[in-house]
Amino acid sequence: MINGKRLIALCTSRIYDPQIHGYIVKLNERLRAENYSLLIFAINSDIYWEEDRQATEKYVFDLIPYQFIDAVVIMDEKIKSHRIAEKIIDNALRNDLPVVIADGHYDKVSCINYDYEAGFEKVVRHVIEQHKVRRPHIMAGHPDNEFSNNRIKVFKKIIEENGIEFNDSMLSYGYFWSDPCRIATKKLLEQDELPEAIICANDVMAITVSEMLSEAGYKIPDDVIISGFDGYDEIYFTSPKITTASCDIILLADATADVLIESISDGKIHNRKIEPVFLANESCGCPEHTEHPRMLRDWFKESFSRHNDDNRVLQQITSSMQISNTPGELVSYLESYKTDSLLVVVDRKCFDQDINYFTSEDIDNSTKEFVQIYDSDYPERYKPDVFDIPPKSEDYSEDILSSAFRDRILELTENGYPLIFNSLDFMNRSYGFACYFYRDYFISNYSNTMNVTNAISIGIGGYINTQYQRMLLYKMDEMYRHDALTGLLNRTGFLNAYNRINEKHKYLNQPVTIIMSDLDGLKYINDNFGHAAGDNAIVAVAKALHNAVPETSLSTRFGGDEVFTVVFGDCNPDQIIEDINEYLIEYNKKANKPYTVSTSSGYYTTVIDKDFDVTLAVKQADEKMYDAKTRKYASGNMPFIPRQA
Repeated sequence: MINGKRLIALCTSRIYDPQIHGYIVKLNERLRAENYSLLIFAINSDIYWEEDRQATEKYVFDLIPYQFIDAVVIMDEKIKSHRIAEKIIDNALRNDLPVVIADGHYDKVSCINYDYEAGFEKVVRHVIEQHKVRRPHIMAGHPDNEFSNNRIKVFKKIIEENGIEFNDSMLSYGYFWSDPCRIATKKLLEQDELPEAIICANDVMAITVSEMLSEAGYKIPDDVIISGFDGYDEIYFTSPKITTASCDIILLADATADVLIESISDGKIHNRKIEPVFLANESCGCPEHTEHPRMLRDWFKESFSRHNDDNRVLQQITSSMQISNTPGELVSYLESYKTDSLLVVVDRKCFDQDINYFTSEDIDNSTKEFVQIYDSDYPERYKPDVFDIPPKSEDYSEDILSSAFRDRILELTENGYPLIFNSLDFMNRSYGFACYFYRDYFISNYSNTMNVTNAISIGIGGYINTQYQRMLLYKMDEMYRHDALTGLLNRTGFLNAYNRINEKHKYLNQPVTIIMSDLDGLKYINDNFGHAAGDNAIVAVAKALHNAVPETSLSTRFGGDEVFTVVFGDCNPDQIIEDINEYLIEYNKKANKPYTVSTSSGYYTTVIDKDFDVTLAVKQADEKMYDAKTRKYASGNMPFIPRQA
């Protein structure tokens, strides 16, 4: 609890799936009646059980604010990764939080499970005993998978009870998914005789088998009976409709709410079993079961009608963000009908152009400094000329209730609907999160989260990458155009800069002054104190010149110890030369070198007209400088001799 808010974290995936969506709606309504707010931490793709591939979006589960919530719910079968679930459980238990596992088995926490064996047994018994099948076949899931093995055991048990001897030809593995199931079904079609019934371990495979047999010219159920398991909504839109046992998601949501409330109240572990509901249907020869959700069709129609336009809009947002020039321009492109009810938070270090955010190892080892960069309720704050990167908070945490935006997140829970969190990632590195705060349960909005998260992840990530590349190009350009020792323009840089100015005729018919400065006694310094000392002396003269002239001047080192500047417009060259000398006097006092750094300067002033030649003007200033140096020699005022002499 925080600030009087009672919060429940739900960890799941694919919130746009009709079954998961139905679970969320029912669970939230139950929790809202008890004054709890639901925070959903969701991934948008399957991570699967124990595979080692990178799945950066799982970072969203690292954002759970355990110190502020009241309990955690994990939809284990939806996340499909025991390592992720175990990590969440460990963090919750360390914070003395109740954990409820929906459809999974773990120690020390409350677990709610479907009685899959009982549900699958209903299906197998119906096919074998009611329809008198003597040559059955089971399309199992993954080999050596717990769920698959248990359904094989049930199949063997029932056929044995009915006097049917099991043999290996009765078993295929469809891996719970369409493509491998197609391969297994093709092998069945190549046999001399098909089974009387194919009993599938889930509905996805049942639909696949039904489609393939129909395409091959077989009639279902006249030639082959098909059955499934799980009760996916898709079975109501197949022809024929599939016989199955429904693992009712609403019953699971109700049980989750009950166990949550009990566990929070008494701190104890409460386990539940939910028996799937058998649904006979056309694929086994029974009458059509018409209890399908009408709203699903409406959601499908709405999603289909908007799909193409949505893709176009999101692609435009992504592209515009990637080529933005400033953070303000970047966030301004987030304003769209597709990003209603959206809050975006990123690591402040994303905007540090001096690091490659997506390849730097230092980023992996540092805590993210979260800042909020967008809130769709306040679009006026995110205009290019208004927005600036928020300052770093002094009290921040790497979770969704970091202090910089905690009050806003808590405010959003007051609307009574769940908050949905997705991880933002790019190039396999997470850098922030998106928070969706819809004020409804429309499944089209829930489906929107996946596409919007992907679009803005790529858009912001591309911008960060582009800015870093621009910085590198700028530095390379600076190296190309500037003298490495002094930082002044080199010959190429000066000519390019001058030509750009000249092409615009900005200073046509205005005065121009070229001031040339030459280090006194460079050879003496090099011979007696080393070339490093000579370089330091040249740098001092360059800084003296650069600091004395207006910012619009072009200060240049062509090479050696000569530096010059082109001053556009009116100026007092004598004062500039005096400022140069004063700078060097102060430098000598502070540097306390065994030699004196000084310069001889000269200038040439004229007007920029159509006959003006900058090269000749520089030459004129050079001659003036040498005149000044000659006079200094003649007067014996060359100060390059050692001070101790």
